[in-house]
Amino acid sequence: MSDLKSARGQSVRLKDVAMVFDGFTAVQSTDLTIEAGEFFSILGPSGCGKTTLLRIVSGFQAATSGAVEIGGRPVDHLAANRRPTAMIFQNLALFPLMSVWENIAFGLAARGIGKREQRTRAEELLALVALEGQADKRPAQLSGGQRQRVAVARALAVEPSVLCLDEPLSALDLKLRQHMRAELRAIQKRTGVTFIYITHDQGEALSMSDRLAVMNAGRIEQVGAASDIYDRPATPFVASFVGEQNVFRGRVAEVRDNMAYVEGIEGRFLGRNVSGLKTGDAAMLLVRPERTGLVNGGPAPGNLIEARIERRELEGPYLNIVARGRGERSIVLHLANDGRVVDTNGSARIGFACEDALVMADDAEALSAAQVDD
Repeated sequence: MSDLKSARGQSVRLKDVAMVFDGFTAVQSTDLTIEAGEFFSILGPSGCGKTTLLRIVSGFQAATSGAVEIGGRPVDHLAANRRPTAMIFQNLALFPLMSVWENIAFGLAARGIGKREQRTRAEELLALVALEGQADKRPAQLSGGQRQRVAVARALAVEPSVLCLDEPLSALDLKLRQHMRAELRAIQKRTGVTFIYITHDQGEALSMSDRLAVMNAGRIEQVGAASDIYDRPATPFVASFVGEQNVFRGRVAEVRDNMAYVEGIEGRFLGRNVSGLKTGDAAMLLVRPERTGLVNGGPAPGNLIEARIERRELEGPYLNIVARGRGERSIVLHLANDGRVVDTNGSARIGFACEDALVMADDAEALSAAQVDD
């Protein structure tokens, strides 16, 4: 078998790719470049078009228009089994009556490779995914995480340049999902294969990816590294879908350089005017719960809210506080569990720094779309 590390990934480029089903535009005209050897995630809610985009790359779906290149070469004329890609589906699709090694070698057998070499390659791949000694078991005898690794090994057996993964961890429990994130990332680094990973789970996308794209209603709204997407969202949807936000709606009362005051029912707050709004524009000011705190004496941050604490939720090392000001929306705080005593139903002063708040155009539709659960 050729050295797995030599089976380096190839770049993927989409040029004006669009997909229309019976008059419904599932994917709007899309330009996207994924670098060779990159772990790239496409993140978005159910129905946003992310799986359709993956199927177009892998050849299981022909685009209505546009072109796909892999490694700088057009592949639109190639069927799925002739492209330098492999795909792992959400249900894994392992053959229950075959042994683990036979599952892994299935694609090799289809290519006419002898049984002895099939077994050798399967053993090498089992070692790669840390499943030595499991070759002769059936899939039903393995745990969920082990079956996941068998699916990865089977996909890698045909030495793809690009591995497409369609929400492969969604059926696993939380702890196993977190463990498999690290496993998949390590396998990708060891092989150098380009991974394109589809998910609605922002934790997966942020923790695993070199870069990610956030998709909404058939359109990619932002592409960047995890820190860029989280700290510098480009649109109201990205800001609301990736991570939590406290949202204060109102109108721009004053603009100063790159900052803007937003005045609404909760009060008057100052934040970074990332949308270039003008005085009088409908706006929303967004601030992360972890950047929002209780003010108990000491220097106050730039923005203050008088509120009443409604409840506290303990999550091990974290303490979540839910409070209510004068508005209809709750105000959420994520605090370190440092032993502090919080008086439920007591009054509180809540503060956040002006630099931690984003001022964007008011977009109720984006806020609603970002709350859709997959």
